[in-house]
Amino acid sequence: MDERKRLLIRNKRIATGMMICAAMLFVFARSQKGHGAWEWLAAFAEAAMVGALADWFAVVALFRHPMGVPIPHTAIIKSKKDVIAGNLADFIRDKFLASDTLIAKLREYNPAGHLAVYLMSKENSAGLAKGLTRVIADSLDFIDDERVQRLLRAALSNRIENFDLSTSAGAILDSLRKDNRHQIVLDDLLNRFAAWLATAEAQTRLANAIDEMCTKEYPILSAFMPNREQFSKGAGEKVAGRINAFIQEVNADPDHEVRGKFDTAVTNFSVRLKSDPLLRSKVEAIKLEVVHNKSIADYARSIGNDLKSWLSDDLQQPHSELQEKITAAVAGLGTILSHNRELKESFNEHLETLVLHHGDTMRNAIAGHISGTVQQWESDDYTNEIELSIGSDLQFIRMNGTLVGGVIGLLLHAVGLLLA
Repeated sequence: MDERKRLLIRNKRIATGMMICAAMLFVFARSQKGHGAWEWLAAFAEAAMVGALADWFAVVALFRHPMGVPIPHTAIIKSKKDVIAGNLADFIRDKFLASDTLIAKLREYNPAGHLAVYLMSKENSAGLAKGLTRVIADSLDFIDDERVQRLLRAALSNRIENFDLSTSAGAILDSLRKDNRHQIVLDDLLNRFAAWLATAEAQTRLANAIDEMCTKEYPILSAFMPNREQFSKGAGEKVAGRINAFIQEVNADPDHEVRGKFDTAVTNFSVRLKSDPLLRSKVEAIKLEVVHNKSIADYARSIGNDLKSWLSDDLQQPHSELQEKITAAVAGLGTILSHNRELKESFNEHLETLVLHHGDTMRNAIAGHISGTVQQWESDDYTNEIELSIGSDLQFIRMNGTLVGGVIGLLLHAVGLLLA
């Protein structure tokens, strides 16, 4: 049996027993028809009985009709269920969840500091990592469902098809042109090309290309050329050197002609991407070809399957690499948060801002949930739950009423004797 119910039954029996004892004592004292102590005892018992009955009526009237009689203003808790639910919800909303109250509690609690201590704990960080990896593992099975994959593919395909690639590419080029950042891209490309030309592989390829060109274009001269291999190698090195020198010249001169032509080409291409119907249609055709290309789709799916297999295998290991990295990342975040005062202040301030911005919405939602939940309860269940919560304490009112009533009876009897 529920402890609350057991306590309620016990206290009810005690209060009712006191009321019955007062009634029996009253009957016995009156039956003596005497004076002295019996008269005082009768006065005590009479008043105690009246007090006990009055408090019994008051307590019972809170929860139900006394003896089943529908007396007005009884069964108050049951009949006022909706009003009580609304008042309770409003009280919690306005007193417990008020923005000022929540902000004061947040500042007192210092969420960033507590979070940092929590995350730095090895046990806590490992627990969080384990929970995250479990979510990831469960998510893999969900994503592997063919129905989910069809939905994801359809959503992704629809997104890509509706994506204006030409305009977006033009906007990216415009962004690169600000502060001549596209020239930095040109410098990087030229430097990479120069670095490649300086390698033996590049010079060997140039030498082979020159030798092949001489053989094809000048077969007779090539046949009588002494040290042909040495000539091709030297020619390759010289060509690479001249190209490198030109690249260094472009890099050293911010106003070089090549830079101007590159700037013009980028500008024109950006404009064409946004306004040339022919170019836009070509870009769109390429995009759709990529999206609907079966080989590319199969390749992407194989990458996804490989990733899923690796994650599944890793998460099944006793010492999962992924879980260890997540654990280290969580602990590292806690350490950073603990030692960075500005970061802690920023975290707390943003949390307070969230409370201020969304507090009213959340408070009203919680109040509505409380009110709606209570109103949906069955009236009898609702009444019984409240009676189990406070009913045992209310029985002390009946007990005290019996004793206090008896004392008042004695006082009234004494006053009567004095006035007589």
